[in-house]
Amino acid sequence: MLKKTFVMIAMFAAVATPVLAMGPFYVMFDNAAKKCVMSRTAKSDTAKFAMMGQYKTEADAKMAMKGMT
Repeated sequence: MLKKTFVMIAMFAAVATPVLAMGPFYVMFDNAAKKCVMSRTAKSDTAKFAMMGQYKTEADAKMAMKGMT
């Protein structure tokens, strides 16, 4: 019984870990470098960065960046 419980906990952790790693990804235009950049945090320096969008996954943010170039 203990072995079954351990296996179930390990399986749950393996499934839950990628979900916990997801979070907002921000795509911004860096005015100094003249290119789009991606960040896990929103930059407050509006003189240097222009917010282009917020995305749920890194893949969505990367796809959006490809469409912006």
